[in-house]
Amino acid sequence: MDRRPLVLAQHGLRARQRPQPFLRQFSQRHVVHGEQACQATLTIVIVAGRKLCSVTDDLRDQVHAAARRARVAADELVLATRERKDTALLEMAAALRKRTPEILKANRKDLDAGKAAGLPDNILDRLTLTEARVDGVATGLETVAGLPDPVGQVITGGILPNGLELKQVRVPMGVVGMVYEGRPNVTVDAAGLALKSGNAALLRGSSTAENSNTTLVGVLRDALESVNLPADSVQLLPCHDRASVTHLITARGLVDLVIPRGGSGLINAVVEQATVPTIETGVGNCHVYVDSHADLDMAESIVLNAKTRRTSVCNAAESLLVHKDVADEFVPRITKALQQESVTIHGDEQFARQPDVLGATDDDWGTEYLSLDIAAKVVDSLDEAVQHIATYGSGHSEAIVTSDVAAARRFTARVDAAAVFVNASTAFTDGAEFGMGAEIGISTQKLHARGPMGLTELTSSKWVVWGEGHTRPKA
Repeated sequence: MDRRPLVLAQHGLRARQRPQPFLRQFSQRHVVHGEQACQATLTIVIVAGRKLCSVTDDLRDQVHAAARRARVAADELVLATRERKDTALLEMAAALRKRTPEILKANRKDLDAGKAAGLPDNILDRLTLTEARVDGVATGLETVAGLPDPVGQVITGGILPNGLELKQVRVPMGVVGMVYEGRPNVTVDAAGLALKSGNAALLRGSSTAENSNTTLVGVLRDALESVNLPADSVQLLPCHDRASVTHLITARGLVDLVIPRGGSGLINAVVEQATVPTIETGVGNCHVYVDSHADLDMAESIVLNAKTRRTSVCNAAESLLVHKDVADEFVPRITKALQQESVTIHGDEQFARQPDVLGATDDDWGTEYLSLDIAAKVVDSLDEAVQHIATYGSGHSEAIVTSDVAAARRFTARVDAAAVFVNASTAFTDGAEFGMGAEIGISTQKLHARGPMGLTELTSSKWVVWGEGHTRPKA
């Protein structure tokens, strides 16, 4: 058994080097940290007559126990028919609508606490649930129920010359952990997509959304039980101690996949520390490039929509690039239009000549504002726009406005992002808009999942091989 002494300065205990195999070990429960107490196990290891102490936080045991329960649930889900899963999804949607007042009451507690804590407006917007938003996530569950079940789909297959029959089929990941910030809608989206794809979900939300998430998960678990599917298919992990994230993302063998969704700090911390396989959902420093052959009416409409539709989401445009050939006309026009929508422009030298435009710094080009701010620059060519995006973009969503097909094809071929738009707003990078019903996140990496992640991205595959006593000849 590997017990590593921890540094417990507040108790006057000093960590020692990792001991050699011990002779005796025993444990005793203690409560530490006074009123903020949680139980911990004090393990006393006796090595060559010396007592060495370590503390094992019960939080780890809670997370691991939840993962084990999730494994049991996942083993049942893998055998569930599409009809059973779809019935559960529809029941979950109906329960959300029926219990909307209860959900909104819980959400109001989170919003009041968030305002008292001074959370910025964009964070409060993400945290906010309304009757329409609850109905929206319920509709997402209904849409997911109407989608084909990916589990068991045959990806490829055939019969080998020796008669072996091969099939590569889609299978659930198993136990999927989700680490996310104050967005209670993610709780429902993740639970629904996990269920349909045959996975059990371990949800580690933010403490800012604790009341909302607790109520939502309670509603979903009740709905699962009502249709005789395991309630432990959806579990909410403790959210007040960051150690619960550590215990989740290092639970290799108990958890099959972790997906972080939030700001760059959260995502980087999970990706760098996880020993469980991780799908990275990146931040969104999205650009709109207005080409020399752009319809300027269209360009204005797209820029305004991409920037102002909803500033707190990752598909919002944070940067504007304008070709020099249309800059004299478009820069004053778009500056006025953005400012009428209360957008603050952080511009290069040409934009900064306009009234009330702030001079851009190097930091502005790489910033995900999530607010009514945008960085703006005039470029000499499409190639310069592509290079700027390559330097400062986050690989999320990029758009070009142009009537030149050749320019559009060059842009879409060269820009390295999860989604590239021609004459359309970046706001469309969304699982629901892409026909997925909902999304568990938007992946900016280049593995099997890239862009909005729906049902298919929550599955793996296995090879199923049928023979008739086949044996392979010796080499």
